[in-house]
Amino acid sequence: MKVSLKTVPHISSKIAIDLSKSGVVTMTKGLEPVAHEAEKILLTNIKQEMTLEEKVYEIVDANEDQIEFYLADERQLFYMIKKKLAPQYGVILNYEERYSDLSHKILDELYEEDLIHFDVAENRIKNIIYNSITSFIADNDEIEKAVREKISSYKRNIIPGTDDYEILYEKLFHEEIQKRGMA
Repeated sequence: MKVSLKTVPHISSKIAIDLSKSGVVTMTKGLEPVAHEAEKILLTNIKQEMTLEEKVYEIVDANEDQIEFYLADERQLFYMIKKKLAPQYGVILNYEERYSDLSHKILDELYEEDLIHFDVAENRIKNIIYNSITSFIADNDEIEKAVREKISSYKRNIIPGTDDYEILYEKLFHEEIQKRGMA
């Protein structure tokens, strides 16, 4: 599953919390700087993919007539172009490989910025970070479902897409994450 801009702060916090709870990492400056560095790396990765997708959309739009003439499947064509251009933009499309690469980058940055100390193999720390990312993503669907159910149980009708809905959704989402110990 793709990481969204909205979930980056939550994933970053989970990484910091999980590292802190692991018992194998000493944080030199606390949770916030660790979460901040993780967030920067995750945001950079998402922005790279967004730039790639913008380029792919440009290519698809520029060739719209040919796509219609050949009755090509636009979604499949989009993915094929994205796959072809991904290495040029530094984007890994396989999520397992991407999250592993991000885990390495986060670990390297935390170590270089002297935000963590550890006496175990780097791979063990990388795995904690990797598991933080993947477990949040796995739990995210359940969290979103719980939030939508809470909103639908309200007596007044709150319409998705409105400001009221978005504000309430964010509040309940954050509460659900805290309840699960992820923030």
